[in-house]
Amino acid sequence: MTEPQPSDQPSALPDDAPHLLVVDDDRRIRMLLSRYLSAEGYRVTTAESAADARAKLGGLFFDLLILDVMMPGETGFDLARSIRATSSVPILMLTARAEKQDRITGLEIGADDYVVKPFEPRELSLRVASILRRTQTPAPAAPPEQVRFGPFVFDVGRGELKKGDEIVHLTDREREMLRLLAAVPGDTVTRLALAGSGAAAGERAVDVQVNRLRRKIETDPANPLLIQTVRGLGYRLVVT
Repeated sequence: MTEPQPSDQPSALPDDAPHLLVVDDDRRIRMLLSRYLSAEGYRVTTAESAADARAKLGGLFFDLLILDVMMPGETGFDLARSIRATSSVPILMLTARAEKQDRITGLEIGADDYVVKPFEPRELSLRVASILRRTQTPAPAAPPEQVRFGPFVFDVGRGELKKGDEIVHLTDREREMLRLLAAVPGDTVTRLALAGSGAAAGERAVDVQVNRLRRKIETDPANPLLIQTVRGLGYRLVVT
């Protein structure tokens, strides 16, 4: 009976499942890890060499790399060192070399963990899960639906500004600028971002437009408390 080949394509799992690249010149290891990690809920792509891995890294996004150290030609250490020059993708080194210096070398290169062969697939899976928990960026928070500042409430979706029950009239440009400021309350929004597609000329006009908006919401536009200037950068909306 012919032994099945490991898959070179991601397994049929949800698109948001973490995608792993397993790089090992041993076909049996590739097959074992592909089957086991797929069963654990990961999408798995395999590569038999550093050159094969580079080709796949050029066309696919991976959440974590599992690299064998001792491969013909370019070693896993060499590949990891090259990847670290341009990428922070998590790397787990997998090797039969158990010497302390090898582990130190892997960590110095920038590997996130180091597993020695022979290994238990369950242990490797737990280490993968641990690395992903440490390194995955949380999803950005959704922008607030309403932002309160001073006596005002701004409905971001409708672009409606109210002071109590009174609607404050905004121009389209003022509404868009207020949306940008309200999307990141308390943080600085650069003049370039507030200028939109107006480039340099629009950037210079931002100060004029912000002053007009201040006249509608500030008690003393000359000493603004709600839309504050961040010198040399832009503006921020001070919320309550």
